[in-house]
Amino acid sequence: MIPGFEAIVEERIKKAQKQGAFEKLPGSGRPLEFEDANVPNELRLSHKILKNAGFLPPEVELKKKISTTRDLMEGFDHGSPEKTALQKKLNYLLTKLDTVRGTCTGTALVRDQYRSNMINTLSKKNISEK
Repeated sequence: MIPGFEAIVEERIKKAQKQGAFEKLPGSGRPLEFEDANVPNELRLSHKILKNAGFLPPEVELKKKISTTRDLMEGFDHGSPEKTALQKKLNYLLTKLDTVRGTCTGTALVRDQYRSNMINTLSKKNISEK
């Protein structure tokens, strides 16, 4: 840092404090919320550098792809070839996410199969009620 610069900064901060510039700021009195709260401390700097360079952690990229795939699936009728292909892609992405997280790979398939069965059951009930 430039010699003497720290003294100038300290002086301006103290002056602002005396004038009350730091009182009633948004979030005052509450703990700070970190964007990367789920990232271990030793990886936060590297994640921040990658984020500033336009790269996302693999888990975040996968979550975005999963969300996009689910949104696309809503636009297709049940049983259509497109929805079936998207379902396979979603199963793959969920398995990959579980692998990245280090959780059981079978969990995603079971969870997604359960989701599909629930959608089918609810769709059939809605059709029969009409």
